[in-house]
Amino acid sequence: MMTLNQKLCIITDLDGTLLPSSKIPLEMDLQAIRKFEQAGGKFSIATGRTVQASHKYIRSLHVKSPAIVFNGGMIYHPVSGEKQILQALPEEAKAFTAEILKENPDVGVEVLCAGDTWVINNTEYEQQHVQICGVSPKYGTIPEVQGIWLKVLFAMSPDAMPAFMKYIADKHFQNVDFIRSELKFYEMLPVGNSKGSALEEYRKLPDMQDFKIIAVGDYDNDIAMLKAADFAVCPANAADSVKHVSDLILSRTCEQGAMSELIDKILKQEVVL
Repeated sequence: MMTLNQKLCIITDLDGTLLPSSKIPLEMDLQAIRKFEQAGGKFSIATGRTVQASHKYIRSLHVKSPAIVFNGGMIYHPVSGEKQILQALPEEAKAFTAEILKENPDVGVEVLCAGDTWVINNTEYEQQHVQICGVSPKYGTIPEVQGIWLKVLFAMSPDAMPAFMKYIADKHFQNVDFIRSELKFYEMLPVGNSKGSALEEYRKLPDMQDFKIIAVGDYDNDIAMLKAADFAVCPANAADSVKHVSDLILSRTCEQGAMSELIDKILKQEVVL
């Protein structure tokens, strides 16, 4: 059995990085992950999804190491079930969301709390997001939302996104950050919160201090994590902004088994940190 000569941990984004458009992990990637773990590596995920939306992948990938969810708002420990909230949205995020919805009534709005997903404005594109995540949301108004707000997702057509992003920039909302997580999705996060800030906390977890972290991502919300990692990787289908900060651009896309390609390079010692 091959053994790694370094303590390595791969932390990967899901959608567009590990997961193809079918949202079903490729068998070649699953086999590669098992080989990597058998060689002594650790494997986990960092996603914008909630715990609920991530859980089927945590099961299918047999993730035992803590996972970063909510785009960095929480570290979820799949073995113990512990939910370690790193940062929640400020109270004023509720008023910001109400203002945004009032002035943009055609934009889908979803509030992601520590326990539940709440749909506030159920548009066509919001329905697509719920379907992608495979969750059973609750529906209600902003005052009806119960739980700790970790992020707010706004869904719209890609053509509407530039104008919406300009609208948000012109508003200068305080104590929150915004990031585009996909062509149709824009997110409100706690200020300074990202997969990158979560990765810095991840390094402090028991048994992680001696591990080098290889981060893999494909879109803008992965950039902070890639910069915070010891080695940054992206699939061939990644956005140009992500390719610019990556140490390794794989030749395969997420549809072709990019994770398998990465792990093969690691096991062949073509990736050395």
